[in-house]
Formats: sequence, C-alpha cells, structure tokens
Amino acid sequence: MATNGFRSMRGFTLTELLLTMAVAATLMAIAVPLFGDLAESQRLSSATREVERELQSARLKAVSVNRRLWVRTNCPVLGQLRTTEFLATAADTAADRCSPTVYPYPPADTDTMTRPNFDGPLRYLSTNTTVGTAVVEFRPDGTAREVVGGVPQPIAGTLSISVTRYGKSKTVTVNALGKVQQQ
Repeated sequence: MATNGFRSMRGFTLTELLLTMAVAATLMAIAVPLFGDLAESQRLSSATREVERELQSARLKAVSVNRRLWVRTNCPVLGQLRTTEFLATAADTAADRCSPTVYPYPPADTDTMTRPNFDGPLRYLSTNTTVGTAVVEFRPDGTAREVVGGVPQPIAGTLSISVTRYGKSKTVTVNALGKVQQQ
C-alpha cells in the first residue's frame, strides 16, 4: 500500500496553538508585576548604595586630606546629598551651604589657603526616593559624629539613615568609629 507524502507531515491544530498562546499569556501576566517589583527594588538598592558610597568617600577623603568633612542629606532639597568641608564659621550652618552656585564644585579657586577646597558635587537620588535628614561629620582620624544644630555630637551606638522608595525602606548605619554599613 502506497502512502501519500502529505499525510506523513503533520502540523499543529488551531486548538493546540490557541491553548499554547493562552498558557504563555497567563505566565506573562503573572511575571510582569514581578518584574516591576524587581525593578523598584533595584532602584531602592541603587539609591541606598549611593548614600553609602557618599559616606564612605567622605570618610576616606577626611582622612587623606586631614580635614573635617560633613555629609548632608536632603541638602538643599529632598533627595539630594553633598559632602562639604567644615569651615568653623557661620557658613557651616548657612542655608546656602549646599548650593552649587554659591559653593561650586570644583572650587572656583585652587589656592589651598582659601577654603572650602574639599566640597563634593551635589548628588541626586533617583526620582521618588527620599532619605532621612542627617548631617554626619567625619574627622581626620576616620571617626564619625552626628551634627545636631551645627554642633557635632558623639554617636551613641549607631546613626541610622533610612532610604525610602514607594513605601519600602533600607537603612545605612554609621557608628562612632566611622564604619558605614548598608542594612
């Protein structure tokens, strides 16, 4: 008995294709919100790492240049941070101390006798990310203090700085020895 060549070639039926597409659509409908949550989690982690890096960099710079440096959060507005050099003047607590126009980065002059010379750039956290208001002073020996009302105070235990995005938070801690950790 002879077989027809076309009968041995089989394809998918319309029912099989529709069923496969329905299963794929269901899986994608489940996965899309999970990817959105993952992206938000990554943005929060990135912002937390940025705050941690700013604190670590300020500590290292304070030791290497032998100067007291302050890291200010929400400076001058929410979601921004900046490292500033301690000047021991009224400028340290002035409202415009974080202004990049009044105190530019890099400094307008390069004379080491005029200060500030070690202010850092203004850092912007991602949109919809907030950080707790804090001022941390790093000293030339690497230790840290919390600045309250313009006056450095010893840190009892650890200083916690929370980073929040859409209701989820992570914390960066600093202890009196200047150790910075992400929680």
